[in-house]
Amino acid sequence: MNKPYLRFWGVRGSYPAPFKSHLNVGGNTSCVEINYHNQLLICDGGTGIIPLGNALMGQSAIREVTVLMTHYHWDHISGLPFFVPAFVPGWKVNFFGPSQNGKDVENALGGQMQSPYFPVELETWMAETHYLELNSNNQLEWGDFKITPFNVHHPGTTFGYRIEVGNTSLVYVSDNELYFIEQNLKLRAKELDPEELEILNAMLVEERQNALKVLKDVDIFIHDAQYTPADYQKKRGWGHSCYLDTVDYAIEAGVKHLYLFHVDPAYNDDKMDDLHRDALRLIRERNSPLQCHLAREELVIELT
Repeated sequence: MNKPYLRFWGVRGSYPAPFKSHLNVGGNTSCVEINYHNQLLICDGGTGIIPLGNALMGQSAIREVTVLMTHYHWDHISGLPFFVPAFVPGWKVNFFGPSQNGKDVENALGGQMQSPYFPVELETWMAETHYLELNSNNQLEWGDFKITPFNVHHPGTTFGYRIEVGNTSLVYVSDNELYFIEQNLKLRAKELDPEELEILNAMLVEERQNALKVLKDVDIFIHDAQYTPADYQKKRGWGHSCYLDTVDYAIEAGVKHLYLFHVDPAYNDDKMDDLHRDALRLIRERNSPLQCHLAREELVIELT
């Protein structure tokens, strides 16, 4: 492909789901490729990065990639020990993720490749590896990409990313519990005195405004949509969103295209189609122009 594009290589959350009933949506964990004139940006290193790496070995135009890590939970890093370009001389692989410095990222990625968990260690990578740092504006600039990380609600330090390249703006948030503070504030409201409640509500409004500013009028929004409302009630605080909250948030932010991502591995294709139809129902009821899609493995989006 000569035109810039985005491709989904892994869309599941938590663990791979290689089942016949899941093949239409796909079973690999988080990995998204953004290719802008052979500048290749990869979001997360879940099992989806394995077929991506295999595909890269079949071409000659690209020999450098940059991998953005949202965090280091296993479903987001478990494909990296099998990412073939990292083992091949002549390749350059750059990494960026939540850390105090590049050494922290290296230790987080390499920990899963140490005994007794894996037979070969990070030192066997023969590609040239680099760990990137933010500039003075707290942004990452690589090639034509301008990348702004921001914190989201998920256990441990977890980033979302606003990515701008060419005429396209996109936000990638794989793991995030929307309305986490609002819902917990409601549950604990009776425990707080009026002054504490006023302060927390003011903080909540400020955080909400800042979050919506990141999303304002973005072209493509890829976001955690892991749970049904019923499952979310059982797993509140686990760091993932109900798909209806994700749709509601995208409508409020004026997003153009939403892709429901990081979906629960227990949900088969039929259930995912039901959830998508329900999301479209909500959008119609809200009279919103939002275009909502299921993120599916091998789905390719042409970038303007």
